Amino acid sequence: MNKYVIGLDYGTDSVRAVLVNADTGKESASAVHWYQRWKQNLYCDPARNRFRQHPLDHMEGLEHTIKEVLQKTGINGDDVKGICIDTTGSSPVPVTREGKPLALEPGFEENPNAMMVLWKDHTAIDEANEINELARSWGGEDYTKYEGGIYSSEWFWAKILHVAREDEKVKNAAWSWMEHCDLMTYMLVGGKDLENFKRSRCAAGHKAMWHESWGGLPSEDFLEKLDPYLAKLRSQLYDKTYTSDEVAGNLSQEWADKLGLSTDCVIAVGTFDAHSGAVGAQIDEHALVRVMGTSTCDIIVSKDEEIGDTTVKGICGQVDGSVIPGMIGLEAGQSAFGDVLAWFKDVLNWPLENLVYGSDVLSEDQKEKLKAEIEKNFIPKLSAQAEKQDLSESIPVALDWINGRRTPDANQELKSAMMNLSLGTKTPHIFAALVNSICFGSKMIVERFQEEGVKIDTVIGIGGVARKSGYIMQTLANTLNMPIKVAASDEAPALGAAIYAAVAAGLFPNVIEASKKLGSPFEAEYHPQPDKVSEIQKYMDEYRQLAQFVESHITQKN
Repeated sequence: MNKYVIGLDYGTDSVRAVLVNADTGKESASAVHWYQRWKQNLYCDPARNRFRQHPLDHMEGLEHTIKEVLQKTGINGDDVKGICIDTTGSSPVPVTREGKPLALEPGFEENPNAMMVLWKDHTAIDEANEINELARSWGGEDYTKYEGGIYSSEWFWAKILHVAREDEKVKNAAWSWMEHCDLMTYMLVGGKDLENFKRSRCAAGHKAMWHESWGGLPSEDFLEKLDPYLAKLRSQLYDKTYTSDEVAGNLSQEWADKLGLSTDCVIAVGTFDAHSGAVGAQIDEHALVRVMGTSTCDIIVSKDEEIGDTTVKGICGQVDGSVIPGMIGLEAGQSAFGDVLAWFKDVLNWPLENLVYGSDVLSEDQKEKLKAEIEKNFIPKLSAQAEKQDLSESIPVALDWINGRRTPDANQELKSAMMNLSLGTKTPHIFAALVNSICFGSKMIVERFQEEGVKIDTVIGIGGVARKSGYIMQTLANTLNMPIKVAASDEAPALGAAIYAAVAAGLFPNVIEASKKLGSPFEAEYHPQPDKVSEIQKYMDEYRQLAQFVESHITQKN
């Protein structure tokens, strides 16, 4: 009999499940569920950088996708031996003493502060600044040093502190807080013992300032100086953390009945999407895996003896075992990647939405067909035109900070900007400038790693952008002056989660061996074009100048 594992990948807009045959390494089926409340833009306020999600979206997606992959394949539920969940992060959720999401409690069903605070929520900029100032001035341990030395508004403590100050009712009702990956894992194992539940090493180390050297989370003394609420909360969180090759528990009877699985199915400790994506792409030493979607996460692993006492400045953390148990996982990334192009698409769509699609000249059928045709051709047509632009032309220079800067050196107060516009600047020129900007932001990350002594021999791209846009990938190869391999799987993070599940279920001895058997092959490779490498360097130099000017002179608080 074949043995199967399931990886569940919670992204920004949807959750997807992948069913993997652990004997053959084949991805047997996949399914996706789009968050219905999120799709309606509920609980969000983009003007305030507030992005919240209702846990019902996630619970419904879990049930829908697992049932669908089982239905597609017709396999016996008893043959599913393990499940692992990866999510975005930091995406904390307030919970009751029993570990129930607060948004499921009476009186909190429509309160955005009672919901998951999505990774891209930047309402906690002031709180992040307070944490950074205190970490440098309080006279004790600098708890940010393994977080790149700068704590971000995208992360655990800053978000909790902001909600607690904004909403007394939520503050008083929330017994504790859980990262999204921990919450969903806790639900699957039955959610009976929050105190002894195994929390994710990945989430705690990269976003909550957890480190073994100071005994876990930041001290109560440090947190007390920020807010007494945080000091009290610490005792209701955790001290120990666990890597995702370990078992969090077995599937509860309730969920086994609901999904058609067995309670013998083990549930692995949860993780973050980028880290599982790196595993799904067969990450190894000196390989930088770029998870390219709405934002990017850049993941690299290093042996402890190689990185030693080095603390890499300006990244999103370095954590023992967060990617490959027994190795140091390092994370960086951009707050916006695909989102930069999505923003431009929205700008260009304005006249269509307001003038064309509302016109009485076209029938409703014609409007729908036109919408579908434009949606299909929008980015490909722009890419084709932008690719034709000679780099010697006056292409504008843009910054990729449309959603702030994650790394190097987190600063969510930064805004995007563009220069060198002229009457000759057309839509494809602006699109080319935006593509250049996201590639230049990537170059800044690679340079920071290299400056800090982290060796990079190869780059691997995963995600929708990597697979769908040859233009962007070629521009990135030219910018980095490195070859880039593209993973063939559409679902590398879910695949990586399935790999963790296979190890937790005892089907493989370790993550490295499992990834060799189950990891994604590569479908394409982009090599630098020598004639373009030197030309694009001119624009990179102008990008640096613009970035320095904006950061020095026109940064504004939200």
